[in-house]
Amino acid sequence: MGSFAGGGLPPDDVVVTALRAGDEAMFAALLDTWSGGMLRVARSYVSTDHSAEEVVQDTWLAVIGGIDAFESRSSVKTWVYRILVNTAKKRGARESRTLPWSSFEQDGVADKGLDAVLPDGWKELPAVWPTPESEALASEVRGLIAEGLSKLPPRQRTVITLRDVEGCTSEEVCEILEISAANQRVLLHRARTAVRDWLADYFESVKQSE
Repeated sequence: MGSFAGGGLPPDDVVVTALRAGDEAMFAALLDTWSGGMLRVARSYVSTDHSAEEVVQDTWLAVIGGIDAFESRSSVKTWVYRILVNTAKKRGARESRTLPWSSFEQDGVADKGLDAVLPDGWKELPAVWPTPESEALASEVRGLIAEGLSKLPPRQRTVITLRDVEGCTSEEVCEILEISAANQRVLLHRARTAVRDWLADYFESVKQSE
């Protein structure tokens, strides 16, 4: 199997066949493509960067150990991230630093749908932030967004990281986290609103200080 640098990953059936054959180039391509995002998601559940790194390592070991049993009921990425989340949740529970995912019920959004929580009957969720025109501003905003994400509750941080940073679809997020579409949309809305408001407050304070 050749290098995948500069290109996307091949179709899932090719990925699975290669992993089952012990193809190191394919494994390296998956590591390069997904490990950064996996670290960000894992960090939502555990207390330190080191713990997140160990969660990702344990996840990859589980992937290699379980690839022969993979049944293609979901995408490879969804399957890997689901292993990651389950591994991170167990690690986080041991650290007593995160709430169990079942505590979604405590958000008061279970089975209520969007009308109960979105202001003014919004059906379309607002954009998180404008696209900066300059590369310098883009770099600054990326750093600010990362800081804003770190301030979110774990559940919201995980959903917005999967959706807006890693580019997962709503269906993939629901499958990875085993939550309802309504919960996913509400948590994403809350996370986007919090980050957007935090950015607005930051830039307003900068403007006032000038």
